Amino acid sequence: MPLSLSFFGAAGTVTGSRYLLDDGERRVLVDCGLFQGHKELRARNWEAFPVPPSTIDTVLLTHAHIDHSGYLPALVRDGFAGRIYCSHPGMELCDILLRDSAFLQEKDAAYANRHGFSKHSPAKPLYTVKDAEAALARMMTVPFRRRTDLGGGLAVTLRHSGHILGAATIDLEWNGTRVVFSGDLGRFDDEVMLDPETVAAADYLVVESTYGDRRHDRGNPEDALAEVISGTTARGGTVVIPAFAVGRVQALLYHLERAIAAGKLRPVPVFLDSPMAINASELLCTHLDDHRLPRDACVRACDIAQYVRDVEESKALTHNPVPKVIISASGMATGGRVLHHLKRFAPERRNAILFAGFQAAGTRGAAMVGGAQSIRIHGEEVPVRAEVHNLSMLSAHADADEIIKWLGGFAVPPRETFICHGEPSASQALRSRIETELGWNCRAPVYLEKVVLR
Repeated sequence: MPLSLSFFGAAGTVTGSRYLLDDGERRVLVDCGLFQGHKELRARNWEAFPVPPSTIDTVLLTHAHIDHSGYLPALVRDGFAGRIYCSHPGMELCDILLRDSAFLQEKDAAYANRHGFSKHSPAKPLYTVKDAEAALARMMTVPFRRRTDLGGGLAVTLRHSGHILGAATIDLEWNGTRVVFSGDLGRFDDEVMLDPETVAAADYLVVESTYGDRRHDRGNPEDALAEVISGTTARGGTVVIPAFAVGRVQALLYHLERAIAAGKLRPVPVFLDSPMAINASELLCTHLDDHRLPRDACVRACDIAQYVRDVEESKALTHNPVPKVIISASGMATGGRVLHHLKRFAPERRNAILFAGFQAAGTRGAAMVGGAQSIRIHGEEVPVRAEVHNLSMLSAHADADEIIKWLGGFAVPPRETFICHGEPSASQALRSRIETELGWNCRAPVYLEKVVLR
């Protein structure tokens, strides 16, 4: 039977990573993410999965970020009964992220019902904490850099991709055909995360293109943070940093500690207001083989912030007049505690909103970075008068040059390269570079497209 590859997400967009391999007898899903951003993308989360979940045998996960893992609870609830394989740090992060995602879904639905701003009556969560726990019970780990036989002619090798703890490229062998998925590629020479490991060969390659049309600012992140924070606190303001709880928060804490230690930034109160980010930060000191930092540097980074777990403590921060830094999830301001801080601090000019990662189209983060004068939060229009900054040198994604560098590790070109996980302009720009500079055969698939590989 022919082996096919279907693009159920992250095709023509940077979110909802889902790829299905099918040989007519067995189905393997690589990544199972939530769609985020524009309303029409988020609506896909509520649609029936393109194939019955009960017909999928195995799920392979590149990493724990919600746009790669966040649909797993719904998949299991709707009938998936196989195993979900990922790295050990990836599984531990999924335990944090999926529970939190489910909790927020339940909480947001309840909030919408109490305040009556949902278009649905009653508002319901996409899935529950019970659904998340059922998905977590199906997870198993596979080691890095070791070929693992999954039976039925299927074998997988994980390699570090950088990006966040546990993030991996997936090298999948299926009865003689080798398909490689880049997942999200991290940065080369990052101070915190490992370099993305190269892959020597593949018959087919699925590569991300989040920053396929851009180069990151090469400036010093500690200098940039010090400039924004010093300027804001000097005028009595607060800096709110919407940050991805897994990955960006830990890097931010490291750079803030180094900036203060080097005398670039005077000591300032730093609050980490995200129980999920707190738990993820503690894992940094556990998985020392998965990043560059020695234990003492991890401890110093984690100690720079005051941890805010309690809801009442979080609310108190919005009334605290002291100039400070508040780091809170989510990174694109799509949900979480950061929304309450934005409602309080965005309307005042003395404050600053600082983003430290990719902002998908249709998110509040993208709107603010794009100069929006107001954003909608909990059914209200919130003015944005605070300064807005986006420090691209803090991104956890490889830029266009770094993606090309990673592709240069292949000894021979894949038969075909599929460019995914990027906005159309980014995917097309990367496609042009790959064709021109590497001479490879490549294409940017569209949503729900199915390609026969052999």
